Amino acid sequence: MMTKDQLAAELKRIATSQISDITRAVKEGQKSIALNEVRDMGRRLTLLADAFHPRTPEAPEADADAAETDLSAPRAA
Repeated sequence: MMTKDQLAAELKRIATSQISDITRAVKEGQKSIALNEVRDMGRRLTLLADAFHPRTPEAPEADADAAETDLSAPRAA
């Protein structure tokens, strides 16, 4: 388990690294790269949060229901 100081250091490291990359991409006009960096930061923070409070996996029935309600698939007449 991480201490408060270790958690703070890890959050600062993630934020500093990602914000630097986002700032550079925005200054260079690379919007898609900046957006990818924002997503990456979110992913890293989610992984860190999950290490402290893991999420429960979704039920398999939810996937089956989603497949049945796929509106992009053509319907039979």
